[in-house]
Amino acid sequence: MVNTAFDRSVARSRNTLSTGTAVDVRSRYVGAWSSGFEVAEPLNDGYRIRRLSDGSVLPDVFTNEDVRAQRHKTGMWWY
Repeated sequence: MVNTAFDRSVARSRNTLSTGTAVDVRSRYVGAWSSGFEVAEPLNDGYRIRRLSDGSVLPDVFTNEDVRAQRHKTGMWWY
């Protein structure tokens, strides 16, 4: 019997963000998180992402590691 609790291949196939969820996307160039996106389509291997500023669906598929539910910065006076 295989324990799938720590199997990364099983964990990667589980998408927890649904269509329309506001997300942050990790930049592939510098690794910083950027806001202003939403899930356009959950896929088995990641997500298709829509840019909110112009409604464009980005051509790449983003992996689960590069997409997270949008985080609001708290405790900072300018947010």
